[in-house]
Amino acid sequence: MNCRRSLPFLLVMLSPLYCLAAADLASTPPMGWNSWDSYGLTVTEAEFKANVSWLHEHLQPLGWRYVVVDEGWYLRAPGQKGAAQGFVMDDDGRYIVAENRFSSSGFKPLADWVHGQGLKFGLHIIRGIPRQAVEKNLPIAGSSFHAADAANTTDTCRWNSDNYGLNANAAAQAYYDSIIKLYAGWGVDYIKVDCISKPYQADEIHMMSAAIKKSGRAMVLSLSPGPTPIEEADDLRKYAQLWRISDDMWDTWPGPAGQTFPAGLVRQFDRTAEWAPHIEVGHWPDADMLPLGYLGPRPGWGKARMSRLTAEESRTLMTLWSMARSPLVAGTNLTKMDAATEALYSNPEVIAVDQHSRENRQLLRSGSLVVWKATPESGGGEYLAVFNLGDRAQAASYSWKDLGLPEGSHAVRDLWSRKDLGSATSLKTELPAHGTKLYRVR
Repeated sequence: MNCRRSLPFLLVMLSPLYCLAAADLASTPPMGWNSWDSYGLTVTEAEFKANVSWLHEHLQPLGWRYVVVDEGWYLRAPGQKGAAQGFVMDDDGRYIVAENRFSSSGFKPLADWVHGQGLKFGLHIIRGIPRQAVEKNLPIAGSSFHAADAANTTDTCRWNSDNYGLNANAAAQAYYDSIIKLYAGWGVDYIKVDCISKPYQADEIHMMSAAIKKSGRAMVLSLSPGPTPIEEADDLRKYAQLWRISDDMWDTWPGPAGQTFPAGLVRQFDRTAEWAPHIEVGHWPDADMLPLGYLGPRPGWGKARMSRLTAEESRTLMTLWSMARSPLVAGTNLTKMDAATEALYSNPEVIAVDQHSRENRQLLRSGSLVVWKATPESGGGEYLAVFNLGDRAQAASYSWKDLGLPEGSHAVRDLWSRKDLGSATSLKTELPAHGTKLYRVR
C-alpha cells in the first residue's frame, strides 16, 4: 500500500498520521445491512429497527455492524411522482426526515439507538441539491450563498431528477458542508452517495470528502453506482473508502445482454479480477449488496420474492465477494431470515477471508473454471477458491505447482463445511453448475 501517493506537499511530513487515519476509518471491508433490497424507497423506522435488532442479536458478534437507511427517507409519499412525493426539507434547502415514517425528532434519536446497540448508522443520499431548494433560491446554511449559486441546472441524475448537480465553486462546497454538518449532528457514521461514480463526478466527490473532513466526525464515504472507471483508482484512494465496481447487483446469474443493469453475478468475475490490484487497507472496490434470502415486502427492483439465486449461486456470490474483499452488505429482509441464508452470513471462516486476507487475486481462468488465491493475514497457508461458471457440473484438478504452492503433501480444509479433508498431493474436486469450493491449504 502507498497511501502517500499524490498527497499535497504540506501533508507529506504528516503522512504517516494521515494514512493511519484513512486506514482506521475502514480498516477492513465494511459489513452490515442496507434497506434498499427489501424496502426500496419506503422503509419505516419500525421496519428499520426490527432488522437492526435481528442483526444485533445474530450477526453483530461476527463483525456485521453498519446499518444503512437507503434512498427516500425524506419522502412522505414514496412511489408518487414529482412534488407529490412530499419532499421534506428545512429552510436551508436540506432534506430532513419524513416525520410520517420516522420519528418527528429526526434521525438523531434513531442514530443514538443504533449506537446504543454498538452499531454504526448510515444514510443514503443522491448527489447535488434539491430542485425545490433552487426554485425557491433558499439560503445555504453557514454562508452568504443561495441555492442558485451552487446548482448546475443542466445536470440531473439519469434515473432520479429530484436534485440538480453542483457547480465546482465555493457555493457548492458550502452546500455540501451544510448537509454534512447536519448529518454529523445526527450521528451519521456512513454516507452512501448515489449517482456519483458513473459518470465519475470528480468535483463533487472531492467536495463531499472535504465536507466530511471539515465536519470533525469520522464518516465512511461510499460511492455508487458503477461501474466506476478504473482509471480513477488513484483519485478514489484519496477521497473515498469504497466505490462500486458495477451497476446494481440483483438476484440474477447473467445480466441482460448489452446492458449493465442489473449487473448479474457471472459478470462480477471480470470486474473483481480487474479491480483486485487496487484492493487496499482503508479503500475497497465494492461489488454491491448481497441480494440473498427474502427480498421484500417492497424491494428496490421487482416484486417481493425469495432470491432467484440458487443455493450454489448464493454460495458462489459469498465466496467471490470474500476472496475479492468486497464490503459485505446484506440486502435480505432480516426479519424473514431462513436457515440457509443465515448460514451464508454466519460462517466465521468465510468471513475471515473477507476481513483478514491479502494478495487477493484471480490466479487461473480456463474455460468456465476460475481459481482465486489469497493469503491469510495471520500466515499459515493459502486460501483457494475454485468456481464453475458453467451450466453443467464438472471436475477440476490442479497440481500444487499450478496453484503456486510447493510440491508435496498439503493439509486441506473446506471452509464452507468447516471440515478438515486430510492431506493431499494435489487439488481435485467436483463442482456443481455455478458452484464453488473454498479451501485453506497449509
